[in-house]
Amino acid sequence: MRGYRIRTKEDMEEAVREYGILPFFSHSIAGYSIEEMCDPKVYFGDEPGVWDWKGPVIQETRCAYGKFFHGKAAFITKELFPDFANYRRDGYDFDARFEDGLAKYSEQYLYNIIASRHSVLSKDAKAIGGYIKPKAKGPDQWEPRKGFDTSITKLQMMCYVTTTDFEYELDKNGNFYGWGIARYATPEEFFGKCFTNRVYKRTPEESYRRILKHLKKVLPEVSEEELRKFLK
Repeated sequence: MRGYRIRTKEDMEEAVREYGILPFFSHSIAGYSIEEMCDPKVYFGDEPGVWDWKGPVIQETRCAYGKFFHGKAAFITKELFPDFANYRRDGYDFDARFEDGLAKYSEQYLYNIIASRHSVLSKDAKAIGGYIKPKAKGPDQWEPRKGFDTSITKLQMMCYVTTTDFEYELDKNGNFYGWGIARYATPEEFFGKCFTNRVYKRTPEESYRRILKHLKKVLPEVSEEELRKFLK
């Protein structure tokens, strides 16, 4: 695979647009990730780098971002995401999937928190859903709900939830600090009609073939077997 060196936010946006589907971390296909394509200075350095650019890239390209591949994060362009989501959803909207016993109650519980809002920060979703105890101590003691990370990962893998931005806490001086906090939304809410009008336009099998064809085009040196394994 050719060496695509990412040194700036614009380089990262260009890479996302070029590949259409671009994992953030290294995985089974060598060289095919932002981690491997970027200059180490913008991956490990103290200056702004790929970790800081995730939110701006999502917002400026209007792409999907989430844990779409084996629990690892990736960018998918808005042009490809409807077909990818149709394949992963197997043609189901979430309510139909749950009614057919193909989604757990824990997933439905978290999905409803996100779907009933325009978007929600991960920390707020945890507070609303009872995944964390309130800071104020009261007379009633209760254990927080478990399984947030498992459910949010599964909802992203099935393409019912996407990350729309990363936001940062402010210190007393008004400076950003810490890791970016993920903001979640449904693809229907984030993309609107350009998603809803296309997501179930084809059969899941047709959508899968279109995604596979695209990957063959941008990754001609990778075998079909490897690509199919990656897409699972």
